[in-house]
Amino acid sequence: MLSLLLLLLLNGSFAQEQFSVYFESNKSDLVKKELLRLEDWIQKNSKSKIVAINGYTDEVGSVEYNDSLAQKRVDFISDFILDKVAIREDFKTRSYGENFNQSQNKAENRKATIYYILEKDLERENEILGIKEEEIDDNLPLHEKIKLAKKGTVILLKDINFFQNTFAITPESNGALYDLLFVMQNNPTLKIEIQGHICCVSSDRRKLSLERAKQVRRFLVAKGITMTRVSVTGFGINHPIYPIPEANEEQAAANRRVEIEILSK
Repeated sequence: MLSLLLLLLLNGSFAQEQFSVYFESNKSDLVKKELLRLEDWIQKNSKSKIVAINGYTDEVGSVEYNDSLAQKRVDFISDFILDKVAIREDFKTRSYGENFNQSQNKAENRKATIYYILEKDLERENEILGIKEEEIDDNLPLHEKIKLAKKGTVILLKDINFFQNTFAITPESNGALYDLLFVMQNNPTLKIEIQGHICCVSSDRRKLSLERAKQVRRFLVAKGITMTRVSVTGFGINHPIYPIPEANEEQAAANRRVEIEILSK
């Protein structure tokens, strides 16, 4: 059985894919033909992610019996796919029994349906599922932001600045650097990616954004944080907050920034 469950309502407005297998009357295991279809689906979707499995029955039998049978069908599929296809952490199984829009063809009602997201769409997973990320109050201290952050959350490191056209960190940045260090020390399983951004130019030919991210990592490593916990990337001018060329210094300052992305907690 899969242990982590969440109520995930599925409706036609979602863009996830779906795949159904069909059961014999009063059965909760699959005949060979349907089992082969399921195995084929698993092979083709080893890099997809399952978000839910729903179970259904026809109207033969009592409501209580059908609810139980529908759940047994879900359990059969859940056990069969375990460790074969990635499953969303808040995955949910649901048994509808006969309480759904029944087909006139009873055989079509004896089924379990897998809802999943293709590998190519995983970057849009929450968007597809209609899940909105809660915004973290920008005024919170860094350690509070980290507590609220989830994997994939990007946090601006305020008050980290560099001397013009270099990757040398200014002395007034020390407070922000030590805030980050304390967060890493107090969250020993935390892994981050430091992301550098620059402003005001047409291209990052000198890879200054990457060097600035590396410089922040050098500080952390020098203070005892293992390099395996800190990766770096330089986005150059590819992800500006304001269009380049910026209209004023305020916009330029916003564009030249260092952020961290939560890789794991």
